Amino acid sequence: MDTESRLSTGAPGADTVLSGGLVPNRSYMLHGEPGTGKTIFALQFLLAGIDKNERVLYITFEESVESIRQNATRLGFDTSAIEFLDLTPQGAHFTTASTYDIFSPDEVESAGFTEPVREAITTIEPDRVVIDPITRLRQLSPNTYQFRQQLMAFFSFLSEQETTVLFTTQPVGDRDEFDYQYLSDGTLTLGYAKKGRIFSVNKFRGSSFMSGDHTLRITDTGLVIYPKLTPQSHRRSFDTDKLSTGVSKLDSLLNGGIERGTITILSGSSGVGKTTTGTHFIKESAARGERSVAYLFDEVKETFTHRAESIGIPITEMLSGGHLSIEEVEPLAVSPDEFAAQVRTAVEQQNARTVLLDGLSGYRLSIRGDEDELIRELHALCRYLKNMGVTTILTDDVGGVAGALDVTSTNISYLADTIVFFRYVEVDGELRKSIGILKKRISGFDRTLREFEITDTGIQIGEPLRGLQGVLTGVPQLRDLDP
Repeated sequence: MDTESRLSTGAPGADTVLSGGLVPNRSYMLHGEPGTGKTIFALQFLLAGIDKNERVLYITFEESVESIRQNATRLGFDTSAIEFLDLTPQGAHFTTASTYDIFSPDEVESAGFTEPVREAITTIEPDRVVIDPITRLRQLSPNTYQFRQQLMAFFSFLSEQETTVLFTTQPVGDRDEFDYQYLSDGTLTLGYAKKGRIFSVNKFRGSSFMSGDHTLRITDTGLVIYPKLTPQSHRRSFDTDKLSTGVSKLDSLLNGGIERGTITILSGSSGVGKTTTGTHFIKESAARGERSVAYLFDEVKETFTHRAESIGIPITEMLSGGHLSIEEVEPLAVSPDEFAAQVRTAVEQQNARTVLLDGLSGYRLSIRGDEDELIRELHALCRYLKNMGVTTILTDDVGGVAGALDVTSTNISYLADTIVFFRYVEVDGELRKSIGILKKRISGFDRTLREFEITDTGIQIGEPLRGLQGVLTGVPQLRDLDP
């Protein structure tokens, strides 16, 4: 279906999950426990209709209209154009004598729920209707068969009015076994997971949709949904030219540099020089007149800037010139879906050509799951960046100073086109640093291990460490070079 004929939900991100929005003139179930944001979602759905000059109706069976309006005002929603029908127990239309007559005036003539609802719909002729919550009616009906028949008749009536219906449901204890999905053409769920609030689609007739759990946030301006990143949906053409790392001897080790649109992992122990090396990459990107963005998971912007400028990398100048942005990422406050949205904004709206993800250990915290989930999330992000021609640098802390070499902290080495590893070595009782290339998918590379040093003027790479063996096993030894 053409996305132009879809109806927006009004909740940022939800239309993306729904392949463009809701199909008009159908009924949709919005399920969730109390406090998950159903009323907010419902209001945003109606307000999106008002933005299109549609008529909308909100039928409430539980929360008073006054309460709904007050809560909406706190979110900055203008509900003045929404027609409300208050059928709460405190509402003007409620009568205890009519609890058996939910929506069947042909069976029992009363001034209960039936007439106010039918009158409102026929008078207002709404394009969108919210019923919140329909489970309240189930509590008033002692007979499941009768309730089902009445609901089917009511939704048939709504269908004849050519209106789009969003009805909410929530668990109601012992009677939660009742399945309302048969009434709906689509089922949307707001809920909770270990990583926080989530939004999911379980059913959507006549359309594709993005499966899985998508991050949901309740903000000061309403619900925002962050769809999971689908790298196959994003691609642009780019030249696979070779790029300098900003360190001439490192370029030599890499057979001229790294290729645009590739993934490079800088792997090594803490303090060995991974971030400093990555900063040289983005410095060189700025020198080409391109924009870079550095995402810091483990340190603050001020520390990053001070360290870089102490070795001659003009971070402040790059920031003021618009060639660099630095973003601190609090992994416990940002989900992978939210972070992917930030990266997409930098790439698609700000034209970032180089991305530095500094601190995969911090990114791992945002997953709050097992290693398999970490790999899935990082795979999607890296694949997206490759498809968009973005050169990506990842720094990965692999643990201890001594011992056998771990290429990466998790099984993500397959993602890398290039792996540069850093290693502490002891020579004549002195602790030194070394650098080497472990992998380069696209071309050959220098296989020697070099001494590595960070000086006041930047990175210095020395001659091959001849006469030293066992560095990768964690037991380096000097060997006799004489024949």
